[in-house]
Amino acid sequence: MTEETFDWRSFLTRWSEEWADAHADADDNRAGDEEPLRARWLGFEPASAERTAAMEAWVGQPLPPSYRAFLEVSDGWRHAGGFVWRLAGTEGARWHRDGAGVGRLDREFLDENSSPEQVMRAGMWDRALQLDVESDLVLVLLDPLDRDEAGEWAVYRHASWSGGPPTRYGSFRAFMAAMYREFHRLASGRTEGRFVNSTTRALDELVEQGRAEALRGGYERAEAALKEAAEFGRPRATEMLDQIRRLLGQTWSVGFGGLAADPRYTGDVVAVLAAEHIRSQRDPGSWEFVLRSASGEVRGAAAEILRQVAEQTFRYTAPGAFGRAVEHAREQARWGGTDEAWRTLLAGLPHWTPLGPDHLAPLGLLADPLLGPLVTPERGRELLAVPRGGYADDGPAGVVAPAGGSGSGSGCGCGCGGESGCDGLAWLAAEDRQGRHDGYRFVLVEGVAPDELPGRFGADGDATALGAPMTRWEAQWQRFAGGVSSTYDDKAQAFVARAGAGWSVAFDTDPASFCAPRLESPAAAASHGTRAVVVWGVPAESHAAGDGLFHLSVAEDGEERYAYTVEGADIRRSGAIPPALDPDRFFARGEDAGPDHVIAEHVLPEQDDRRPDRRAERAALTAIAAEFGVALPRFALTEGRLHSFTTRSWTRPPGPGESYGELRWMAAGES
Repeated sequence: MTEETFDWRSFLTRWSEEWADAHADADDNRAGDEEPLRARWLGFEPASAERTAAMEAWVGQPLPPSYRAFLEVSDGWRHAGGFVWRLAGTEGARWHRDGAGVGRLDREFLDENSSPEQVMRAGMWDRALQLDVESDLVLVLLDPLDRDEAGEWAVYRHASWSGGPPTRYGSFRAFMAAMYREFHRLASGRTEGRFVNSTTRALDELVEQGRAEALRGGYERAEAALKEAAEFGRPRATEMLDQIRRLLGQTWSVGFGGLAADPRYTGDVVAVLAAEHIRSQRDPGSWEFVLRSASGEVRGAAAEILRQVAEQTFRYTAPGAFGRAVEHAREQARWGGTDEAWRTLLAGLPHWTPLGPDHLAPLGLLADPLLGPLVTPERGRELLAVPRGGYADDGPAGVVAPAGGSGSGSGCGCGCGGESGCDGLAWLAAEDRQGRHDGYRFVLVEGVAPDELPGRFGADGDATALGAPMTRWEAQWQRFAGGVSSTYDDKAQAFVARAGAGWSVAFDTDPASFCAPRLESPAAAASHGTRAVVVWGVPAESHAAGDGLFHLSVAEDGEERYAYTVEGADIRRSGAIPPALDPDRFFARGEDAGPDHVIAEHVLPEQDDRRPDRRAERAALTAIAAEFGVALPRFALTEGRLHSFTTRSWTRPPGPGESYGELRWMAAGES
């Protein structure tokens, strides 16, 4: 819509009449409001062509189109929003000339890394045309240099008491539309439901449409509708909009409005707020603010939920078929089946029922220590796209395949054909999201459940118990919390999970240094009555010699059958290694590389580098996956929560004449 087609008269008339209705019986009207209340008009007479021409001559250039069109209807304005009481027309405007000194402060923070927007804003304070005549310490500034192709000048609104930077609007019309919305927000909050007119009725209908659209799976259309209604301060809009935003990954400025105080939603909404409170390490006062309008009953329930979330014992529950899907998914995620768990949740989601009229989705999943990590922003979109809450038959047919968690697809090498989001082993050679290629070691055991692994090679044998599920980062913090690190007593904190059909794994995400002369592979101890496979990888950037290391040992029924260790060009081997796993196929260099040598086809799609050590590592991992039909759950090990236990030492004690080092981790102030 251009300024030629925008109807300023209708817009300003509607605003004026709604303002008059909202303030007819108000006890906080300002002196001078009698006239606009009587006339039901916040403006003034139109500016004459002569007055507009005189202002342009004074400014030295044509006025921006939307401001000029506004002046043709009203030469100034009263109550532009809640904090600008008088806006200039052809009289009252003046050059700001950085009267508040803000520009000087902005310029002090400019450097070579400043954005063009920051540079533009820093100069704006000196050259802007100031339009606010009376206000609550709020500046309204037109910047003649910050303009678009249509000749519109940007408007900056700065409230000195806000503590933040000015808000930029692309044109005067955009500014006035925002102030109209601000008027509605303030009027809706002040009149407690008594502010009703054709605009509010249309917006409330938009809220209902947004709710229905969200439950049908049209979350993008629902988000747009609810956002528009929320900008006008309509009841329920923010409460529902925040649910969509949170599932899309937004955590800042997401408070769910009044739902936190509503006992119907406590188990869902308060749990999510508690999880964010704990994650952000906020002070107790901020939690009190969240519950400022809650009853004693809700506060008591919230205190218990906060405790459970802090101790990671909170369990999201739901009634009916979806509740059963949640329980099943939690058990799948517990043992590393995060992709399967996500598919279970999506399959059960059409049976989910809202806890009340403003409930759009099972938010409590986000606070569950096992299921919460599954809900990435990408998966949040999938969840929101599923029809639910009584609309399952009205939405689009079918659900998109789960995202986030599948890794190498059909190239995993374990023989699964790429089904079920299998991750194989090759992903271990890839860099993570921070660009790191971490070391790893793990023990695969055939025919044994994950919770049976501690009894085979735990630090205390059968007495070793699995710990509560935790992330890899939590495990690292636990390791340094008053622990002891020794060069001879190399006990690992290993996560347990299922690792393919009939296999389980104990995985160490933070292994100690590899010491070949003193290595005692856990394979033999773990393999009584079955097979066990140990793999240890150290990237070149973490290896003392800078060459990288790769170790494989395989045991059966308590005895090591074969093993090899590769350090740089040195390959040490023992036993009858199957041809498919022969290290020469992957790690031999130059003339030692035979006709079966594997080359660059073993490159992950997202990691197309040309490092031979990395390619060899991927090739070896792919071959191991194919030989034993195993796969490691990438998402569960890198992003999820899993049970763990302390293994027996991976190194033998020092012999006669051998020395060792010991490092004790203590809190500050301990001795």
